[in-house]
Formats: sequence, C-alpha cells, structure tokens
Amino acid sequence: MKQGPLLNRILMLVLFAALLIYLGVYVWDSMNDPFTTATAYACTVDDAIEATGFLVREEQVIQGNGAVVDQLFNEGEKVARGQTVAVLYGSAEAAERRNTLLALENERDQLQYALTQSADAGDNARLSGEIIDAITTLRSSVASEDFTRLEDQTLELKSLIYQRADAFGTEEEGGTTVAEMQNRIQELNAQISALQSQSSQDTTRVTVSQSGTFSGMVDGFETLLTPDGLENLTPADLDKLSAQTPQQDTTAVGKLITSSTWYFVCALSEEEAANLTEGKDITVRFSRDWSGSVDMEVERLGPPQGGRMTVILSTDRFLADTTLLRKQTVDLVFRSKSGIRVPTQAIRTEERSETNEETGETTVRQVTGVYAIVGVQAEFKEVTVVDQREGYCVVTPVTTGVPGTDKKALRSGDEIIVTGKDLFDGKVVR
Repeated sequence: MKQGPLLNRILMLVLFAALLIYLGVYVWDSMNDPFTTATAYACTVDDAIEATGFLVREEQVIQGNGAVVDQLFNEGEKVARGQTVAVLYGSAEAAERRNTLLALENERDQLQYALTQSADAGDNARLSGEIIDAITTLRSSVASEDFTRLEDQTLELKSLIYQRADAFGTEEEGGTTVAEMQNRIQELNAQISALQSQSSQDTTRVTVSQSGTFSGMVDGFETLLTPDGLENLTPADLDKLSAQTPQQDTTAVGKLITSSTWYFVCALSEEEAANLTEGKDITVRFSRDWSGSVDMEVERLGPPQGGRMTVILSTDRFLADTTLLRKQTVDLVFRSKSGIRVPTQAIRTEERSETNEETGETTVRQVTGVYAIVGVQAEFKEVTVVDQREGYCVVTPVTTGVPGTDKKALRSGDEIIVTGKDLFDGKVVR
C-alpha cells in the first residue's frame, strides 16, 4: 500500500536534483563564459543644445464683440481677402436660430439635389448598388482625410437614399411626388428668408481686409513681439518677456497671420552661439507642444551682453502647424552623425602586417575594429570611429568600394564580442 507514495517521492527528488544540476551548470557556464556579446545597430547622434525662446509672426488681432462667437476657419487655415472669419451673435437665441437656419438650408439643398437627379432614378437593385458605391467613396475620403468633395459626396449619398425610399413614387404608391417636393422647397425658402431677416438684427459677420493664415488663439504677445522689433531685443529683454503673462484681449475673435515667414528668437551663451553662422541653416527640433523638425536660417546673431547673445532664426515652412506655439523649449541641432552603434569596450586597436605584392616590402599599421561572431568564428571587422559617447561609439565600416571585397564589412545586426580573451581573426568561439 505504501509503494505508490514512496515511488512518487523518489521521482520528485530525482527531478528536483536534475533541476538543481541544470541550474548549477548554467550558472557556472555563465560565470566562466570567456565572451560577452552585444548586437550592433544603426543609429544617429546629434550635437545639439537646448534653448528656450519665442515664436514671432506678423499678426493682426481680429476684433469683435458678441455673446456667442462662431469661428468659421480652422486653426492654421488659409483665409482670402474679404472672407468672413467669424460670426458674432448678440445672444444665445441668435446662435440657436443660426443652427435652425443651417438645418433648413441643408434640407433644401438635399431636396434640390435629389430633384436634379430624379430623371436618372432606376430600379431598386441599381439604386442599392449606387448607395453602396457612394458609402464606399465617402468612407475612403474620410479615411484618407481628403475632404475636398466631402459635401458633394454627402449630398449625393442622401439623394440616393431619398430615391431608394421611394421619394419619387406615385401618389397611389404612397410616395412623394416631384410637385410635393417642389412645394416643400418653397416652404423651406420662406422659412429661411424669415430667419435671415431676424438674423440681420443681432448677427454680425467679421471679415478680413487681407489674406493670411487664421489662428483662433490670442495670447497678448501679438503687440509685444513683432518681426520689426526683433533686432532690438537683448537677452535681458527676453528674460523679462519670459516672466510676463500678458493681458489677453477679451474682445478678440482670433488673429490673422499675414506673412508665411516666422521667427524663433532665443538667448544663447557666446560659447553656444559660436556654433552658428549668419546665413546658414540649423535644424530646430520641437518635441513638446508640437513634434517636428524644421530647418531654419540663422537670421541674426546679436552683440554679446553679459556673456549671452540674442539669436534670431527664420523659416517659411510649417506655419500652419505652429500657429498655436509661442514660448517653446527646443533642441538646436548643429550636426548629425550616422553610423553603427557598438559598445566602447568592443573597440580594439591592433597591428596588421601588409606586404606589397610588387616590392615585397612589409609594413605594419595600426587598425581599429571590432570582433564579430560569424558562424562559429570571431571575425575582425575594421571600422572608423566617428563619434564617442558615454558607454558606446558610433562607427562606420571601412570598405574598399571594390565589388566582392567588402563582404567582411561591419553591418547593423552583427553580433559583436564585447569582452573576450586571446581573440584573433578566425578563432573558433562556439
């Protein structure tokens, strides 16, 4: 009766002992492994400094006064001269009236569009196919964020749905006749005219006198920071601006940016500014309120004051993406280096003997490289160190440019030997 439990205990002890032996061997091999490796991979490193400054644009504040403000343009959208950028309503009732007016106008447009398409109405099967096609087209436009024909596509779909619902049936069939739809359009026109007459008394349209880019945010810096006043700004002035919280204009309904060129102004130490040259480009990397990089021209380097200089950068790119930005901390990237990242410990300098086949002369030169594991062997791959950082180096493989001779060149993804004893080219390591 006791043989079964005893056998189970013996098996459990054997399995436990085997597990302990396996773990012991693994730990012993790990502690005595003569090689540690790492994977080399492509990377780019930057020489950059952090700077805090202001975005400056040619801006005109758009004034308006109303209980309810309806901005008609999106942030960063282009505005033509004479266009209405906002509608001001004297009360909440006026704004609600506007919603009713839009609903009536949409219904009228749908009916008018349906009437223009009535002659083409066919059987239900064909209409069903056209509805599916219209839905697919509309979905594709939304997915690709192409809204250029969104309104027309929506009206077309609604018209087909009207037709599919027997909008053009006969009176005997219980449908709506063309004459009844025309009467409905006349009723809608009368209601729209009445609402428009009421709106003229408590609704105001705000237009712009010149073209530009619309922004709905007015922060008070529009008059404190202007392109014309940038050259007179000192590092001390920028410090004062950083400590300010300008009073916002409560009567503003937005602003118009009238030039595509915008500026970034900041203060740098003389040592940092020495990396810049007037007229040259520098990459400015935004990573907080907006993620993106833009190449900006060094417009001006101000005179040194107290060991610091005012730096003015300019560009005409990405204006629509940066209209909401004002005070920003960015990275000024002076230069970038690309290559393959390897641990610093993996870099080795060795002597290599080379014999000239023509003269028979043998020369010894110092070469820098890394050992990579290729198959079961260690293979020396010559590299050039282009940058050294804490704990790692960025290198580029040394190649001859001759087809078929660069198979041993270092590549991203190679397994690099970081530490090892008595390494040599061709040594079996596995």
